[in-house]
Amino acid sequence: MISIITAVHNQLAMNKLFVESLKKYSSLPFELIVIDNASTDDSANFFENSGAKVIRNKHNYSYPYCQNQGIKIARGEILAFLNNDIIVCPNWDKLLLETIQYNKLDIVTSCGIEQIEHKEASRKLRRRWNVSKNFINLFPNTVQSLKLMHKLMYGDWEKFCSNRDRLFHNGVKEGFVGHSVFLTRRAIDLIGLWDERLQAADFDLYMRSKQRSIQHGDIKPCHIALNIFNHHYIRLTAKSKPLPFADAANIITFETKWSESDRQLMLRDIELF
Repeated sequence: MISIITAVHNQLAMNKLFVESLKKYSSLPFELIVIDNASTDDSANFFENSGAKVIRNKHNYSYPYCQNQGIKIARGEILAFLNNDIIVCPNWDKLLLETIQYNKLDIVTSCGIEQIEHKEASRKLRRRWNVSKNFINLFPNTVQSLKLMHKLMYGDWEKFCSNRDRLFHNGVKEGFVGHSVFLTRRAIDLIGLWDERLQAADFDLYMRSKQRSIQHGDIKPCHIALNIFNHHYIRLTAKSKPLPFADAANIITFETKWSESDRQLMLRDIELF
């Protein structure tokens, strides 16, 4: 079973679309664990009524703090840390297991608008998304407007995803895209939980996996699955104006933890966006 862990603060329309895509496009059993950060729009009740396990925080907490809350009650051997503002691709879970096994990986992310197979393809996709979202951004975020934005971007979503799997089946490249991160239990045993001091926790996870691979050679660094494309409504969370983090005093910068020499060594072979 896969444990999906998702942190939310409001965004009820997006939450409905997220659950709809999980139910429609998942092939394997999963549990959905939602960390609700003091939502005021009935999101927590919606998720509970949808069958999710909901942890109700009284305040808004940072991303890594919430992911670790989810890990404590997760039962799956694969942990899927998914943003709530995504649409998963058809058979994402089945493709994920195949990719992990074929490439002998413990840490994988999907690809997405932020990054695909090479820089020029990524730039082209981001330009297309900017055109699609700017028109719809004139209207409030409803399930209908979010679906229209998605339709303008991809046309036939299932065909778009099927074509990517046909071109890149089991294909990976080293790097990360932070909205859909997948870890085996073995990965957590080797590199630990999310570092709750860093809001850029996906970036930090890549660095720790790379460091471990260099120093011990018992795990591969994080890779991007090029055939698993999850759509991300970029900047949607920022647009919703979330509350300040209750644990903000604990958060440090990425540069405080990782020196310039560390960054140069471990980031030299990957594409950043």
